[in-house]
Amino acid sequence: MSKELDSKLKTALDETRLLLLGGQVLLGFQFQAFFQDGFSTLAGSATYLSLCGVLLMVLSIALLVAPAMQHRLVEGGHASERLLRVATLFAAASLVPLATSMALAAYIVIGRRYGMTAGATSGLIMGGACALFWFGIEAFVGLSEGAHQMKETPTPLATQVDQLLTEARVIIPGGQALFGFQFIAMLTKGFDQLPHSSQLVHTAALCLVALNVIVLMTPAALHRLSFAGEDSETFLRLGSGLVIAAPMLLALGIAAELYVVFDKVLENSVLALIASLSGFLMLTVPWYIVPLILRSFWSSAPGRTAPR
Repeated sequence: MSKELDSKLKTALDETRLLLLGGQVLLGFQFQAFFQDGFSTLAGSATYLSLCGVLLMVLSIALLVAPAMQHRLVEGGHASERLLRVATLFAAASLVPLATSMALAAYIVIGRRYGMTAGATSGLIMGGACALFWFGIEAFVGLSEGAHQMKETPTPLATQVDQLLTEARVIIPGGQALFGFQFIAMLTKGFDQLPHSSQLVHTAALCLVALNVIVLMTPAALHRLSFAGEDSETFLRLGSGLVIAAPMLLALGIAAELYVVFDKVLENSVLALIASLSGFLMLTVPWYIVPLILRSFWSSAPGRTAPR
């Protein structure tokens, strides 16, 4: 059995978890910023850049969660070299919108306090630091040309369970952080000034993110309380279903929150709805549509067997 391939996939999932935690915490901060008193004092261009920053962070999160969803929906929980390449590609791609969003945030916040020149300088420094540490050092050290060919064999049950629980941990910390920021936002003056309809949408978003956290915590509780920590096919099926379903709740929660912040800034419910639907598609296409298309192609392609 290819223990090396399973180990490399586990490492890739752990690295994705690290990136995703930072991204979702930053997304929570960005959402909360729209409810702060100082936000109303920003220049018009800065408020629009704030919206761009939020969308970029959503895109980064969409790319980071995608490999875990392909592992569940395309590979059926088994490791493959294709999935390792996908995880590497998506991790690298996610850093570009993440770095851009951080640079925009630095420009807006520092610019408001110390002037646009200082803000622009800070944004360039932030973006340059991200580029240097995330891409420059790697280019200097040398980019990997790909791992040597590894034999693909069915992943052992114990390893599948371990990877399943890791994938739940990939998403849940950021969801918990976003949940906390949504609670805090409801205690601000900015939230009190929202239209009643937007307040209800925000509350719905909070409930969806909370349900996402609850669902993602269920596999660990189920594994411990119902199966006494023992690995079984039954648990794997139940846990996989929960991990597949939970991101849909997160996507709905983020999309609802996008409606609230866009409606607050643009004061146009139609544009806010378009932004919300765009964000929902940005998340669900790489999480569900693409994996299901790949799974269908995999099953129907001549000479290929369906994912196990």
